[in-house]
Amino acid sequence: MPRSVPDKRTRLIDTAARLTHEQGYNRTTLADIARESGVPLGNVYYYFSTKEALGEALVDRMNGAYESLRARWNANEDPKARLNAFIQMTIDNRDVLARSGCPVGTLCAELHKAGGPLADHAATLFDNILKWLEQQFRRIGKSGAESRDLAAHVLSALEGGSLLTHTFHDPRFAVREANRLKEWIRDL
Repeated sequence: MPRSVPDKRTRLIDTAARLTHEQGYNRTTLADIARESGVPLGNVYYYFSTKEALGEALVDRMNGAYESLRARWNANEDPKARLNAFIQMTIDNRDVLARSGCPVGTLCAELHKAGGPLADHAATLFDNILKWLEQQFRRIGKSGAESRDLAAHVLSALEGGSLLTHTFHDPRFAVREANRLKEWIRDL
């Protein structure tokens, strides 16, 4: 059975995701995205009137991907198992992290240097993750304030591990940090 070819809009967003992760949002042009996706540059403007509009679609795509992951993790009744599944994602992606860093972290960091509506929209990526992590800690029995702090701790530790992994191109940083978090969660 032949594979279906993604529509042009999807190809543009997929290509934007890959290129912005590899080389950064600011260094990626609409012409780069058009060339790499096989969509003529003039057609890009039919789907996205500006680079910021494409950036918004990229953030929405990333939010949707994490929403799907959270739905899959939520199928498990045990909040500790859910947290471990989230943490395992870092281990599973360690080689990508070593090459290009965390796609969410690098995008948010870069966009927030300039500020503006797209940066604010990108912040929803971390906000949604933090809210989900906080829910898991509440299900374990932690109070509201404590669950917020624990959620921030997990995300900060993983993002820090991702940053070191990318900086030194060494996946062991991410794996060590993730494994420490898993041990810590087991003992909660």
